[in-house]
Formats: sequence, structure tokens, C-alpha cells
Amino acid sequence: MRNMRLWSSVLISAFFLWLALRGQDLTQTARSLADAHYGYVLPALALYFTGVWVRALRWRVLLSPMGRFPVSSLFPVVVIGYMANDVLPARMGEVVRVYVLSQRERIPKASALGTVVVERLLDATTMLLLLAAGAVLVPLNGAIERVALVAGGLLFVGLWPLALLVMWPERVLGLLSPVTGRLPDSVLARLEGAGGSFLAGLRVVRSQRVLGLGFALSVVAWLFEAGMYWILAVAFDLQVGAAIILLTLAVTNLATLVPAAPGYVGSFEVGALLVLVGLVGINRELATGYVLVLHAVLVLPVTLWGFYYWSTHHLSLHRMRGGHAGAGSPPASSMEVRPVD
Repeated sequence: MRNMRLWSSVLISAFFLWLALRGQDLTQTARSLADAHYGYVLPALALYFTGVWVRALRWRVLLSPMGRFPVSSLFPVVVIGYMANDVLPARMGEVVRVYVLSQRERIPKASALGTVVVERLLDATTMLLLLAAGAVLVPLNGAIERVALVAGGLLFVGLWPLALLVMWPERVLGLLSPVTGRLPDSVLARLEGAGGSFLAGLRVVRSQRVLGLGFALSVVAWLFEAGMYWILAVAFDLQVGAAIILLTLAVTNLATLVPAAPGYVGSFEVGALLVLVGLVGINRELATGYVLVLHAVLVLPVTLWGFYYWSTHHLSLHRMRGGHAGAGSPPASSMEVRPVD
């Protein structure tokens, strides 16, 4: 089953790459790559990794009800998660990140997972807001409107069950009692412990201060990444304004919700070209050269840095898969969770 999922994602990526590259003059695409000003890559990377640091700061805020964790400790974990997303299928980076944090800081994995779920919802909400901000200045076409509708629908479907679980956990769990009541006591006890820890991670949304600061940091992090998109656009002499950059950032990231191969190969390129070629009308070969470099700069440096952190922290994917990840994690009942505002 795992191999089937992997190969299906590879086929999806191959299809999207075909969509992105079909009908192009690859000689002109290569020329656009050769003519780019690669001196802009370093300042682009500086903006990007500043955004990654802001994400680590955001995670610290979301974890604050469970303890104080320095950003210097969380930054390597975030980078490792990015690396895992780029080399492993099915967005395993989030699972790897939870595992690494539980090993380093002895936080229950379910609690860490709860904060990661909140992060993803904040990111999706920010993307939709950036898309709306860009759409105020640039009318959207049908293809981008469909991307926005699908992403908005997915956000709605994911948000409401979590909101119900946070606001009325007893009622939601009560609805599940006909199923859970049939489980063996040992299994039920483990589920209750994991569920309590997961709810502890989700309860940050009850704090207006924590949730508001988390959302503000989400916006800041994505604006740093937008700055990276803009600097690399300058490297290719693309004449695009802030609204187009925001639309490209939003649509590209929303397009990566499609289950593609590791590193979002194919879906990333199609999402960006929907804006740059389909909406703005930029030369297809020039836009493709820009998107290929943009994707490479987004993936390769953070992946290499993630591998460095992985090796220096003596982590093992085999041990994580073997079920030893929880060896150092305290049970939910022993984890003190401070009340949030």
C-alpha cells in the first residue's frame, strides 16, 4: 500500500510536469536560465531563512502553554521538518518534526501534533487572505478562482471539526463512545492518553493572545517568503508588482495541497505558471525558468541544512518507524499544561 501511494504521487507529479512543460521551446527556457542574475540568490535565501526563523518563533508561541522552549532549539526541528517534506512522501515532514521535538524536549507527541495542526490551519488561512489581497488589485481568472474555492473548501472542512473538538471535547468524544466503548481497556487507555495530549496542543486556539500572535507571525513569515519570490523575479527581469507576487505565492502553495511526489514537484510549477502565464501573460519560457530556479532555491538549501541537523543530532528514521519514538515521551497525565488566557 505504501509503495502504491508513492508511485501514484510520482505519476501525479509527472502529469503536472508535463502540463507545465508541454508546448515549450526548451531552448528558450534554457536561455532564460542562462541569462538570470544569480547574485540575487543569496539575499533571497537570507529572506527565506528569516521566514523559517519566524516560523520557529511562531511554534514557540503555540507551545508556550506547555513550557518555555528557546527558538534556537526549535529552529533545527523546523528545518528538519522541511527537509523531510522534501524527500519523503505524504508530507511526512510534520510527523518527523513531531518525533524530533518529542525526543529533544520530552513533549508528548500528540501534544506537539496538535500545535502542528494549528500551524497548518494558520498557514492555510494566511494563504487565502494573501490571495484575497492580491485579487483586490488583480482580477482572477477562472482557473485561479477554482484553486481558491477548493482550498477554501478544504480549510472549512478541516477547521470546523477541530473547532468543535476544542470547544466541546466531551460532547464530541461522547459521540464516539459507541465505537470506543467496544475497544479493549488497554487500547482505550492509550487512546484516551493520546487524545488528552492532542487536545492540549489544540487548546492554544482558546487563547486570543496566543492565537492572535501566532496568526501575526504567520503573516510575517509568509511576507518574508514573498520577498524571496520578488528578489528572484528581479533576477529574471520579470516586471511584476506586489499583487502578482502575493498571488503567485498563494496559488503556488495552495496548489501543493495536491498529493504529489516529495518536494511538491509538478504541482508547484503548475500553480506558479497559472498566475505568471495564465493570468499575467508573461512569456512561458521565461516564467518557467524563474519557477524552476525558485523551486530549487526553496528546496535544495533547506534540505541540505536539514540533513546536516539530522546527522548532528544523531537521529534515526529507522528507529522512528520502529516505534521507539515514544520511548522518551512522558505520558499525557504527567505533562503539566498551564492554562491559557
